[in-house]
Amino acid sequence: MEKQQSKKGIIDCDVHVYPRNMEELKRYMQEPWRDRLKPMGRGFFENPVHGSRLDAKPPGGGGPGTDPDFLREQLLDEYGIDHAILLPRAFCNMHPDPDYATAIAAAYNEWLADTWLGKYNKDGVFKGSITIAHQDPAAAAKEIDRWAGHPHFVQVMTDSGARAPFGQRQYYPIYEACARGNLPFAIHPGTDGMGINAQPSPGYPTHYIEWHTCLSLSFQAHLVSFITEGVFERFPSFKVVLVEGGVSWLPALMWRLDAEYKGLRYEVPWLTKRPSEYLRDHVRITSQPIERPDNDAYLLQVLEMMDAKHVLMFSSDYPHWDFDSPDRAFPRLPEELYNRIFSDNARELYGL
Repeated sequence: MEKQQSKKGIIDCDVHVYPRNMEELKRYMQEPWRDRLKPMGRGFFENPVHGSRLDAKPPGGGGPGTDPDFLREQLLDEYGIDHAILLPRAFCNMHPDPDYATAIAAAYNEWLADTWLGKYNKDGVFKGSITIAHQDPAAAAKEIDRWAGHPHFVQVMTDSGARAPFGQRQYYPIYEACARGNLPFAIHPGTDGMGINAQPSPGYPTHYIEWHTCLSLSFQAHLVSFITEGVFERFPSFKVVLVEGGVSWLPALMWRLDAEYKGLRYEVPWLTKRPSEYLRDHVRITSQPIERPDNDAYLLQVLEMMDAKHVLMFSSDYPHWDFDSPDRAFPRLPEELYNRIFSDNARELYGL
């Protein structure tokens, strides 16, 4: 595998940071939610070996993604990264109690603002994501409005796990708030099939490898829903970021949707152009986990097919086990394409 020449100015669009412990997070919660909060993750479909890089544990103690100095050394300084877009993992979207879920989201936002976007962020290198619980769209909209003016929150984020595709109208209060705050809406995998959420495959996979391979299924469903429900027509400035769902499925999905549109456009009369033509103005997709075939020429063809020059943004998924190094994730790219993927697309989207 050829090593990609390292360049300065990278924007990493998927970096995960965590509280050092639950007590650090509980400081931002009121009763009765504080006593209810317990360590949580997906519940199952956890990596059977290790979930993070083995070298990502800070030398001073603590879990991966908890020490800002070590993260700067191991990620930002190592690869010349100008900004890290932080996506905490609250997993709040699987809870049946919307008030509890909203309280968890709010606590994560306050914690992130005080730490990684506050006292750890003197130089402004860290940019954050506003966590919401989409179970209660009205409360989620209020949470977005609460943080929309913050200088270092640059997007809204939620899990791909849901009870309905994201194009449906019950979610409109969230998108109205995103539009008011000029904030993209980022979707990250994490609670598909967990708690109250639907599983995107026909039933539950047996193994982690099945679940992890098929993470893109819900992304595809949500994207088709956004387009066919007319969300981008209703909210002309609204943008979606698909994080950590892979990329190679995008061209084939759009070909299929465009073909369906030819015969079924009467069903979606609000669309003013072919489905694929909404991507450049409204959709961005992050690279990790990049599908790297044995023949690099195939990946380069896919990048051209998906209009990567305008829609793809680099992400490493630090500190997770399948971390994509900026030096090795891609084959050698033409300079203009490299700069668009690793820097320019994210700078334009987030105003950096």
